[in-house]
Amino acid sequence: MEGWSFKPRDLVTVPNLITYVRFLLVPPFIYFFLKGNYIAAGIMIGLSGLSDCFDGFFARKFNQVTSLGKILDPIADKVTLISVAVCMVIYMPSILPIMLVLVFKEFLMLLGGFILMLNKMSPPPANIFGKIATLVFYVVICLIIFVNIITGKENMALVVGGLIIVTVVMLIALAQYAVVFVKMNKEKNSKSVG
Repeated sequence: MEGWSFKPRDLVTVPNLITYVRFLLVPPFIYFFLKGNYIAAGIMIGLSGLSDCFDGFFARKFNQVTSLGKILDPIADKVTLISVAVCMVIYMPSILPIMLVLVFKEFLMLLGGFILMLNKMSPPPANIFGKIATLVFYVVICLIIFVNIITGKENMALVVGGLIIVTVVMLIALAQYAVVFVKMNKEKNSKSVG
């Protein structure tokens, strides 16, 4: 299994530069959301979602898949998701239990990646379930914001229903990553014993 390796040139690859943009979009999203400018907040989260699609595409297209990118991409996902979760709870405190599930899932994902790095293993690239979960998250959040803009009021059924869907999809993704995590650790342990 390929271990963690860092090269200074990895800092300026096209996909990693795109990932940096995702980090930079978080503060304006929070600002606009908390100011009630949901159109601007929706644009920020939409751009973040698009950049999440493009960083992986360019990593493969330009053969620029790096260990750094494998770390930065999921961290950018988690920073974005947690920022949105906090904003949504401020906006609608009743959804706190659903958001706690999402934040706990993200914490477990970070912990798993950290354990792999401690064991000198590179975290696996995002799989299809992880990408679908992220896409569903972005679509639901944009839909909630869009409906709020159009109607001028919160649609509690849409918010709770959408976030339940996001939670289920993300828990399925977590289960898929857990299988990969266990398999990688078993392979490493069997190689070290053998």
